[in-house]
Amino acid sequence: MITVENLHRHFGAFRAVDGASLTIADGSITGLIGPNGAGKSTLFNVIAGRLPPTSGRVLMNGEDITGLPPHALFHKGLLRTFQIAHEFGSMTVRENLMMVPGQSGETLMNAWFRRARVRDEERRLRDKADEVLDFLTISHIADERASNISGGQKKLLELGRTMMVDARVVFLDEVGAGVNRTLLNTIGDAIVRLNRERGYTFCVIEHDMDFIGRLCDPVIVMAAGSVLAEGTPEDILKNEAVIEAYLGTGLKNKVMHG
Repeated sequence: MITVENLHRHFGAFRAVDGASLTIADGSITGLIGPNGAGKSTLFNVIAGRLPPTSGRVLMNGEDITGLPPHALFHKGLLRTFQIAHEFGSMTVRENLMMVPGQSGETLMNAWFRRARVRDEERRLRDKADEVLDFLTISHIADERASNISGGQKKLLELGRTMMVDARVVFLDEVGAGVNRTLLNTIGDAIVRLNRERGYTFCVIEHDMDFIGRLCDPVIVMAAGSVLAEGTPEDILKNEAVIEAYLGTGLKNKVMHG
């Protein structure tokens, strides 16, 4: 699905991404881990078109998408969420889901002269939003203002937005940040179902190794802007280079001694 070839992103002398190469397989849930400052979010931003690369290429199904802006990638089915959820706080959860780009009612001509068409489209969007709310088990907050819901529910709302536009590949940045364990499990269940039942491809940045181990195979490890290792969660936990660079000596002793 996604191939990254020798990607660099420099900020002056600082090399945030430094020759990273990796592949995200179609239909996979790929984990991306590494210490703070490893370049994970910068890599996401370059892939998703929010930052231009200094050099290197990004391919999607063999097509060079390097440097395409986010709206162009959106139309190809590539979306990215953020560590801090972005919602329309004064609108309800359902209304947030219904904010899909390209609606007929966005043009003055249709709003005035094709009202039946606009109403039919809004009805279809509402029905789809309700289906998404049910899928994510958040129908009970459909009419809540988005600013009033919890951090975990906002993460589910962001996931719901990707469902509204039938995304193909979704980059999730620290989906578990500030989320309680119960809601994190709900988010994990939704990701797995979207992957298995609807064919979504995911790449997930997350520091919770239990969450990564439950969802992801393979796991890619970044350090100092480059790819350090790749493998199953079990392989990664036993990789001494990864343990030294990221997981810490305490976990190293735990892994080495039982």
